[in-house]
Amino acid sequence: MVKNNKSRRRTKNNGKKKKKSGPDIPSITDLTPLDDPSESEDPTLLLKLMSTGQGQLGFSDRVYLLASILFQNNYLEKPAAQQVVSYGKERGVPFPEVKDEDMHRTAYELAFNALKYQQLLEDIMTDSVFYRTHLIPDDQMSLVAVMLYDFQDRKFLPREHKGEEEFIKEVRDVENYLLRFKTKLAASLARCRIKFDLLSIECILPESVKARQMRSSNLPLYAWVNPLKGSFDQVCSVLNSAGFVQVKSIGQLKGKTFCQDLHCADMLVFPAQMKAPLYSTKLLSNRKLIIQDKFCSLGPVAVCSLLPEEGDVLMAGCFSGFTVSRTASLIALKQKANCCDQSTVFVCVGDRTDTQTEELQLTITKMGCKNVKLMLQNFQSLDYGDKRLRKVCVVLLTPKCSVSAISNPVEFILQENGCTDLLQDLSQGSIAQSKLEALVVQQRKDIDHALMFPRIMSVVYATCSTYPEENEEVVSRALEQAKACPEQEGESKHLNFRPSPSPFSSPDQVEGQRDNFFTLEPTDQSNGCFLAVLTREPEPKVEETPQDVLSRANAKGILDRIGFNKPPKKELGKTNRLKKTTEAHPSKSINRTNKGSGDFCGSQKFIKRPSPQEKAAVLRLQPSKNSVNSSFCFSKREGTSISSPSSKYENNTSTTNITTVLHPAPPPSTPLVPVVRPRRAPKEVLKPVALTLPCAHFPCLFPPQQPQTGFSPSSNHSRWRTLAPAVPFSRYSTSLSKETLVRPRPLF
Repeated sequence: MVKNNKSRRRTKNNGKKKKKSGPDIPSITDLTPLDDPSESEDPTLLLKLMSTGQGQLGFSDRVYLLASILFQNNYLEKPAAQQVVSYGKERGVPFPEVKDEDMHRTAYELAFNALKYQQLLEDIMTDSVFYRTHLIPDDQMSLVAVMLYDFQDRKFLPREHKGEEEFIKEVRDVENYLLRFKTKLAASLARCRIKFDLLSIECILPESVKARQMRSSNLPLYAWVNPLKGSFDQVCSVLNSAGFVQVKSIGQLKGKTFCQDLHCADMLVFPAQMKAPLYSTKLLSNRKLIIQDKFCSLGPVAVCSLLPEEGDVLMAGCFSGFTVSRTASLIALKQKANCCDQSTVFVCVGDRTDTQTEELQLTITKMGCKNVKLMLQNFQSLDYGDKRLRKVCVVLLTPKCSVSAISNPVEFILQENGCTDLLQDLSQGSIAQSKLEALVVQQRKDIDHALMFPRIMSVVYATCSTYPEENEEVVSRALEQAKACPEQEGESKHLNFRPSPSPFSSPDQVEGQRDNFFTLEPTDQSNGCFLAVLTREPEPKVEETPQDVLSRANAKGILDRIGFNKPPKKELGKTNRLKKTTEAHPSKSINRTNKGSGDFCGSQKFIKRPSPQEKAAVLRLQPSKNSVNSSFCFSKREGTSISSPSSKYENNTSTTNITTVLHPAPPPSTPLVPVVRPRRAPKEVLKPVALTLPCAHFPCLFPPQQPQTGFSPSSNHSRWRTLAPAVPFSRYSTSLSKETLVRPRPLF
């Protein structure tokens, strides 16, 4: 059937002169009249319609094969009723490790572009009957789609092969099929563009994708100065010697010019076409100047401004070795200027492969950073009491996000270890709701875990997303969750964080501030981003009394079964020592007790050494050991005790009881009024015993001093006045007879 159509076309065009065309332009017979250059106002319209690329001569076989794997894992799967091209059922093919960074990036770019034009490529394959004619296995149709996109991008020119290029049979077979059908494929592309009225194939893309693609072509280059390799002035001097001229703003960038960034003082901005001239200065190869997106520097600059003199930093999320080096170099430069001890930047790399971890460590070493330590753990698995993190004060959290604010998402994802599963969504200009919800769940877990560290003073949360679900809503919910968590657990509110103004706040950037959050919208001058600084509120100082401390300790069970009335350990020790001293030296205890009381019997200067007769008389009055078991005699009416210092002459060899004998006082005119002393709480209360001593005659050595309590001036100084019994006789009295207690009798 195909041969008959060809023969008819030849007979129809026998009488016409066929216009000669190059191999890159399809035959005029395969084009519609509107595609004929002779009938078009612009003779170059056909070339513009047929070409959208830069005239590339193709890639290696390995690049096509790697790009087909990425396309196979990320293509848009349609319902069975709408499916016109089958790519097989196998998805999730493991992507091999590629050591060549250029090949790795090229494969991703090629697959991403093929995903953007998936619908157009399928229409070309079905309209040109390519899909029905060649019986290619379904699992190789992803390779056909990738190579077809590159084939039309280089205007259907054949690929140039290098002598050392790797040969892959399945790639060469698909290439030969496409070369045989190049005329029909080009005609189908032209018909599709006419059908949809497309000036270029970019017009078929969604508006969000077209705007992003347009911004990426004009996006300037951002590069920060590595202070560990060279200073800012040295880099500017090298640029000036290479012919670069410094201007004041980004709007003045044109040609070999550069300017200083508005938010980061050590960052320079260059035109997009100045990458090759920068390599010629050797600033990039010497790692004195690092080309990186501006978003990757905002987080480290904020962390450096929040870090105290003695504190460490913890990094978690998606970032490259350049971002880690950026943070470490800023901290090292700050501490060197302040003459402080070197801080450590801890990096969580538990979610990365061994190859990625090795590349990260290699980049950090080449950058000259010595204050970085890798932690082979996930951020979620870190314990709050980890001894390694005892000095961590600031957390830099850059979780996986939708990358919806980045104009060149493929380059950013590859450089900053982003989520490659979003390639298909980014190629269509919107993120699937299921994927967005999964990202938000992970972001909430990360920020909640960061706020739970007890010693963390600040958390910097940064994303490159335009969705509020990943930005303001995540932060606001985390703050509410942190405040509600202590109330549920019954603990003190030590998780009170609040959003603080970012260090990039300025009067000129009011539009970038939303509720203390720093935001940048994606423009032709920079990519977009979101940054929030959460600072812990200082705890209010509460002055507690000792009683409040004991109450709180008993409520928590710290002081189990310890009463409030019990004396402290120091006071209890003093009581025991005083008791031992009293038992060993009763006279010292008496003197210490009666000092300053004004009692005549309590002063040692009025004590006379008793004679043997007096000592014998006193011994007769001494109560038995079974009746009184205390060294003091108490009055039941007044609750006081009086002791005599003469007890120090007694035998102290007894270890059970030491009896103290009362020494009679001079006969007072009125009864003695003893001094009432408060009873200590821990002492044991003894039963009161009342004793009435008989009158005794002693020679008066000292004249009585007037006035003296209990002393009668009219009476004879050599006689004591008879004391009336203080209390009635009771069963607690001593073994003396009642007549002896009531009716006194002289001793001599």
